[in-house]
Amino acid sequence: MKTNSIEDVYELKIPKLVSPEGMGSLSFVEKELIPFAIKRVYYLYDVPENGERGGHAHKELSQVLFALNGSFDLLIDDGFNTKKITLNSPDIGFYLPKGIWREMNNFSKNSVCLVLASENYDEEDYIRNYEDFKTSI
Repeated sequence: MKTNSIEDVYELKIPKLVSPEGMGSLSFVEKELIPFAIKRVYYLYDVPENGERGGHAHKELSQVLFALNGSFDLLIDDGFNTKKITLNSPDIGFYLPKGIWREMNNFSKNSVCLVLASENYDEEDYIRNYEDFKTSI
């Protein structure tokens, strides 16, 4: 597996249109904004406050994650370096290339995480054991 560095993870800001009448905001995603063709969209919700998700890496799949509501922390690890990113704005996502270990925790009440994925679900693409991840680098 070709690994990426946490330096390859980056913020992806999508357009935000604010209603001049004070009727809220609208954001959108178009294919030109995402660095891959989107094959799957899913979202995490009803995660207990301070619950944990993730705890894996992908061999081929890349993702962009957004906090549509609330907030959560994204912990990324390339096997050599780690970084914590707090997602708390629906118009700011983070691109995660393949080969990055990710954990999500510190979910706020009623948080929703939207995930845009480059591949369809494939259990064989997951590395779920951290020691296996470290030896695959």
